[in-house]
Amino acid sequence: MASITGHTITVEPSAAHVRVVHEGRVLAESRRPLVLRETGCPDRYYLPPEDVRTDLLAPSDTRTHCPFKGDASYWSVPGAVDLVWAYPEPKVQVAAIRGHFCFYATEVVAG
Repeated sequence: MASITGHTITVEPSAAHVRVVHEGRVLAESRRPLVLRETGCPDRYYLPPEDVRTDLLAPSDTRTHCPFKGDASYWSVPGAVDLVWAYPEPKVQVAAIRGHFCFYATEVVAG
């Protein structure tokens, strides 16, 4: 757990079964995501690259910086610009998310 002036981030393995579908196509599905909980943000699932259809993703020129997680790179699919991001070199306190992909719309599958 990292805490900087009241801002807390935790990363832990999740038993959730999560899926990402865009326009009827499954882009990712995982039963071993990491869940990142951050003060003031929704919970986010970070999926291992083996569970993501990276062949369907096109690298984007977009880059963003988070003072708590580091620099993010983005990927797009047709009709959804910058749909997914990852932290290739995350800060030490969230090192577990290195190389994992995070999508804006991830559904938790029941059962």
